[in-house]
Amino acid sequence: MDRKTAWVTGGSRGVGRGIAVALGRAGWTVWVSARSGRAAGSTSHLPGSVEETAQAITDAGGRGIGVVCDHRDDDQVRALADRIEAEGGALHLLVNNAWAGYERLNAGEWTEWNAPFWQQPLALWDAMFDGGVRTHYVTSAVCAPLLRRTAPSAIVTVSMEVGARHDPHQGVAYSVAKAADDRLAAAMAGQLAADSVASVAVYPGLVRTEGVMQFAEHLDLSSAQTPEGVGRCVAALAVDPQLMSLTGQALHIADLAARYGVNVTD
Repeated sequence: MDRKTAWVTGGSRGVGRGIAVALGRAGWTVWVSARSGRAAGSTSHLPGSVEETAQAITDAGGRGIGVVCDHRDDDQVRALADRIEAEGGALHLLVNNAWAGYERLNAGEWTEWNAPFWQQPLALWDAMFDGGVRTHYVTSAVCAPLLRRTAPSAIVTVSMEVGARHDPHQGVAYSVAKAADDRLAAAMAGQLAADSVASVAVYPGLVRTEGVMQFAEHLDLSSAQTPEGVGRCVAALAVDPQLMSLTGQALHIADLAARYGVNVTD
């Protein structure tokens, strides 16, 4: 079977896992990378590993390949990109989802997450930029030559609406980091357009990830999205024949769900 090939970063759990599995259900070959692996151990008390996600992709009808990769290590990122090229020769979609910015929150720091910025540890900023925005830039830069050769292709960067319009209930570091992700997607779009490589940011709503469900008592989950529901929108977006008309934009998952007739709540 002639499958399209995707690389989803940060895919051991959460939104990344949902996107990877949805792509598998659509018949893709999906490389999924994260730090959590069976042999390497987990970076969190939350469940999930790259091997489990890879198996879920395959079980859904695709071909899943899980690789442990610390996206803060440029050499590991380059090595995995080289492996994708050597073994498959093509890359049609890169999903930038790796995000260390939630680590402290997922570990239970709900009060810290909601504190004013002067009461938050400076390490929170570093996690969001070194383990988030920078990882997206590096992976995109490393993959750009292969994406250009495989075009039409796309880079989808998972962001959040707080990047476009600051929500006073959200933290300063979080708001600035997501704004940086949005600008990264837009700026890359300008340089990749001539090669038919689209670059967009996507805004999930509240998603019922393993991390979010820890704090269910604090949240209204009545209309929350599911990780695979978000993934179904990304899978539809990736094969949209009009994708280049959307390049450079930040797209709400809810709007994409309406565009493609996708259910994102189950």
